[in-house]
Amino acid sequence: MPKCQICKKKLEETFLNKIVGTVVRDNKGKKHVICSECQGKLRDKEKMLEKL
Repeated sequence: MPKCQICKKKLEETFLNKIVGTVVRDNKGKKHVICSECQGKLRDKEKMLEKL
């Protein structure tokens, strides 16, 4: 199970093994997984990348 890059909580998955949250790419193209709670708190992609 993947973990959120911001709050370090384990992410929930659907029955098709898709994460409940989002994936954000930084300037270098690296993927960062973010949970739906952190996504709700930090609405901008730039704010999410600052917290990483």
